[in-house]
Amino acid sequence: MSMDAKSKYYWAKQEIDEHCPVIDAPKFDPYKDFHRDRTGIYVLIRVDFSTLTIDVAICDKDNKIIAVFRGTTPQDICEAIFKYEKKEGIEWLTDKSHIAYLGKELKKAQIALAMGQNSYYQE
Repeated sequence: MSMDAKSKYYWAKQEIDEHCPVIDAPKFDPYKDFHRDRTGIYVLIRVDFSTLTIDVAICDKDNKIIAVFRGTTPQDICEAIFKYEKKEGIEWLTDKSHIAYLGKELKKAQIALAMGQNSYYQE
């Protein structure tokens, strides 16, 4: 990377290593790039306006809901899922892309909840 490109980046105390790459992320195609988690686990997300919460259902490979987490923020729900996994000695979400997907979808659900609009659709 040229020094001109590096000079565009600024952090308060950090220096950019001379070998630091800048990597352009390719566009993600949710159909072409989709793959299931090796555990077979997937999530269903909905906004429940009767309780003003976001619900996350953890589903197994047999399409059975095995746990439901309820909260109002993505951080709260993700932390609850991860703490439950740790406490129970299980690992539902093993693929980082699935964890990123969960965060993205929870943020969309949180925005729909905050706006009072039943406009959330899980991708």
